Amino acid sequence: MFLIASGKAGFASNGYGEHSPGGYSLFSAVVTEVVMTLMFLINILGATDKRAPQGFAPIAIGLGLTLIHLISIPVTNTSVNPARSTGVALYVGGWAISQLWLFWIAPIISAVLGGFVYRFLGSNGE
Repeated sequence: MFLIASGKAGFASNGYGEHSPGGYSLFSAVVTEVVMTLMFLINILGATDKRAPQGFAPIAIGLGLTLIHLISIPVTNTSVNPARSTGVALYVGGWAISQLWLFWIAPIISAVLGGFVYRFLGSNGE
């Protein structure tokens, strides 16, 4: 695997600006990561809610994550997971570490927003 990946610079590190696969700006990267992580969190909370049909959560979560990747790979190489971003950034070093802050801050913002949004949308009047 290393021999295959070593032929491509960056190991799919998350980035913005000149390190974005599509050359997207910092603003675009922030919006993408916050919205995609927020939607993923709402997907997880909804699929695992006690009111959701039992046994379907893995399908819903897997399909949701697939869609998120299809949308955001061209923008930032898709993070939605600080551990994934950190591991690759530590290996690549330099620019990847200097842009890593975004891929920690966006999920934190999304987690706070997601909790409020799901509580508002998912409440059943209780």
